[in-house]
Amino acid sequence: MPTDTPAQLLARLVPLDSVNPDLVAGGAGESAVADHCGRWLADRGFEVHRLERRPGRPSLVAVARGTGGGRSLMLNGHLDTVGHTGYDGDPLEPRIHDGRMYGRGTFDMKGGIAAMMVAAARATAHGPLRGDVLLACVADEEHGSSGTEEVLESFTADAAIVTEPSHLEVTLAHKGFAWFDVEIEGRAAHGSRPDLGIDAIAKAGHFLVALEELGARLGRGPAHPLLGTGTVHASVVHGGEEPSTYPAHCRITLERRTVPGESAEGVGRELTAVLDRLAATVPDFRYRLTPGLHREPFAADPEAAIVRTLTHHAERALGRPPVVRGEPFWTDCALLDRAGIPCLLFGADGEGAHAATEYVDLASLDRLTDVLTATVADFCA
Repeated sequence: MPTDTPAQLLARLVPLDSVNPDLVAGGAGESAVADHCGRWLADRGFEVHRLERRPGRPSLVAVARGTGGGRSLMLNGHLDTVGHTGYDGDPLEPRIHDGRMYGRGTFDMKGGIAAMMVAAARATAHGPLRGDVLLACVADEEHGSSGTEEVLESFTADAAIVTEPSHLEVTLAHKGFAWFDVEIEGRAAHGSRPDLGIDAIAKAGHFLVALEELGARLGRGPAHPLLGTGTVHASVVHGGEEPSTYPAHCRITLERRTVPGESAEGVGRELTAVLDRLAATVPDFRYRLTPGLHREPFAADPEAAIVRTLTHHAERALGRPPVVRGEPFWTDCALLDRAGIPCLLFGADGEGAHAATEYVDLASLDRLTDVLTATVADFCA
C-alpha cells in the first residue's frame, strides 16, 4: 500500500479530537485517533496491539517483526493533546499557510506521531529488518503518562526515540519534577478576637518568603551542563473562609523542578529543613508536608549506540552537526530510561505547544521523517 507523506497523515490526525480528559473535563480521550493509527499501521503490515486498562484511554504498540539477530528500536509519541479553550480559530482544522500546518497537536505532538509512523513504514516497506521495529502511540503523556507506563509492562526494546518536538535538535536530558502540598495550620476565631485566632495565611507568608530564598539558593548552586539548576515555585494557594474569620488553614501547592542527581526524596528533606527552621523561629508556626506526583529527571549516555546512530543521520540530513540540548520540561524519556531502554528525544520544528496558535514546520517534518527512516533502517539492520 502506498505510504502517505507525513503532512498527509498529519492532516488526518488533527481533526480527531484527543483532548486529555484528565486535563479538561469531558475531553474526548485518545480512542478516535488510536483507531485511525491502528488501521493505518495494520494496513501496512504491522502487528497492532491495543492496550486499554483505562477505558477510553487506549495506547497502541505496532510491531514490524524482524528476521532475527538485529537490535530492536521503539519510536514513542503521545496521542493526547491539551484543551481547545482560547485557541485562535478552529483547533481541529489542519490549515496550511507559508509552509506551516496549524491546528491543535500539530506541534505537540501529532506531527511527531505522523513522522514516526511514516518512517517506520518506509524503513520496512521492502521487507523486514533483522531487528524488531516498535511504534508506541501512547495515551496520557500530557497528564500522568499512564500510557507509556502501561506499554512498558509488556514491551521493551534495545533503544528508543521519543519524537516530541525539539526543533530538529538532539535532546539528551530533561528536568524532572516533584509536587508537594504544604498545609499551614492556624486557629479559627472571630475577626474581632486576635487574642484567640492564629492567621494561617500570615504564617504561610513566612514560608513563601523562605521558598523564594530557596529558589535563589538553588540558582546559585551547581548546574547541569545542559539543564542548569533546579527550581522551585509556589503554584497554588488556598486559604480562608470569609472576611470576618481568622483562617485556620492555608494550603500551598508547590513544584520543584529537578535535574539529574536530585530526587523527590531529597526535595522532601530540603523542604522539611526549611519548614522545621520556621517552626523553630516563627511563633505558632505549624505545618504538614504531603508529597504528590513526581517524575524523575533524565540524562542520556551521549555514547549510546542510538544516540550515535541518530546523530550521524541528523548530521547528514542537516548538513551540519545537530545542536545538542536539554529541555526544562518532562517527557516519557525518563520512564523509558528507568525501564533500562537507552533513549533520546528528537522531533520537528514549530511553535505553540499549549498555546492559542500552534503549528509545525512542514519542511522540518519531512526532514524528521527522513532522519527517523534512516535511523530505523541502520539501527535495526
